[in-house]
Amino acid sequence: MMTRRLFTSAAAAAGAASTARAASSARYKVGNTTNTRGGWEDDVFLSFREAHQVGYRWVESFIHYFTPFRDKPAELKKRVDDIGVRFVTISNGGPLEMHFEDPAKHAKIVEDHLSLGRFIRHFGCTHLKINLGPRRPDGTTDEDLRQISKVLDTLGGRLRGEGVKLAVHAHMWAQFENRREVDWVMKNTSAENVKFVLDTGHVTMAGMDPVELTRTLGHRIVEFHMKDTKPENKGGARKRLDRPDMMNDPPFFPLGRGGVDFPAIKAELDRIGWTGFLTVELDSSPFRPPKESARMSLSYLKNTLRLPEDSFRH
Repeated sequence: MMTRRLFTSAAAAAGAASTARAASSARYKVGNTTNTRGGWEDDVFLSFREAHQVGYRWVESFIHYFTPFRDKPAELKKRVDDIGVRFVTISNGGPLEMHFEDPAKHAKIVEDHLSLGRFIRHFGCTHLKINLGPRRPDGTTDEDLRQISKVLDTLGGRLRGEGVKLAVHAHMWAQFENRREVDWVMKNTSAENVKFVLDTGHVTMAGMDPVELTRTLGHRIVEFHMKDTKPENKGGARKRLDRPDMMNDPPFFPLGRGGVDFPAIKAELDRIGWTGFLTVELDSSPFRPPKESARMSLSYLKNTLRLPEDSFRH
């Protein structure tokens, strides 16, 4: 016969297990890309500490911050564990080869990014988010897109064999920026090999509607970068954004400014049962410390989008 004490202990254990299962199976996981100019760009561990203080438990950054740790992943893991955060992913960038349009660089691209994919596995990352190289003055040609799609498909297949998904990010002023380029690459690569990171700010300023793009790409999206724009750009900017002065005339803002219809995006994600990362990102924070901008966006996710509490835990 089970005593009252044993029953209480068993119930508590079952409740704890249920809570752990709920946390591990949360449909949404909220993160923060922490290289925000205005205070976080020079000290990645300060940015992780302050993001954690605000309430973020997942963080994202770029590989150039971690060059000293490439041969010491256990040391980096201890640093982030001690802060209390985990990695969403670690993005590519310099010093990796980034000229995806150049077939002469494809072998080096695959080598560099496979190495990065193996590195981020040490931290439990399941996808590698990548940007493509800088946009050339004459833009991205059809031949460029053919070469980009070819190497992305190859790389994605190789990474999939390593247990890591490849996720390409459309970014203003890069080789992969606008709707023509997104459609081309998505059509000419395998959905199994090449996933998508939807950056709500960058796609808006490139003239795309992030709500419509969410409906179109659906489960091919593995992560959102969540940033807002000015209200007049809602549904896609009417004019392409030239590269601005990010500290004096920023195009991106904490969530709630009104240029991105985040409730409509969430409604679509709820409709299709999407799971993945909602990663708050702000390229610059000239009007307040990055920590306060991050706090504003977290408040929006909690109080306006009303994400469940398990979205904010590990």
